[in-house]
Amino acid sequence: MGKTVLIVDDSNTMRKIVARSLRQAGIDFDAILEAGDGLEALEVLGANQVDVVLSDINMPNMTGLEFLKAKSEDDAIKDIPVIMISTETGADIIDEAKSYGAKGAIKKPFTPDLINDTLGPLL
Repeated sequence: MGKTVLIVDDSNTMRKIVARSLRQAGIDFDAILEAGDGLEALEVLGANQVDVVLSDINMPNMTGLEFLKAKSEDDAIKDIPVIMISTETGADIIDEAKSYGAKGAIKKPFTPDLINDTLGPLL
């Protein structure tokens, strides 16, 4: 049975690139949901059963780190795994993301193989 993924990025183009990379990686998702920032992501998670989240870090309204912190404080959604996808994947920012529950990070630009290698163990 397929899974549901939520892609969180303020760039519509980047959300489409991530979605295409997921399909190219051969990961079986029944649904690919999208959100333009952390606030929208929290709304989507509240209304849908999501198996994994792929989130950018730098976004308006609510950043990826702010999203992770808010998500970690909500018992209904805190256990949904999150992978950060960003150009900013320095150790300090990734350590902060992991402190809020992120399971890993993928640096932009990325390949479908890297997506598969990172997401595989979580699904």
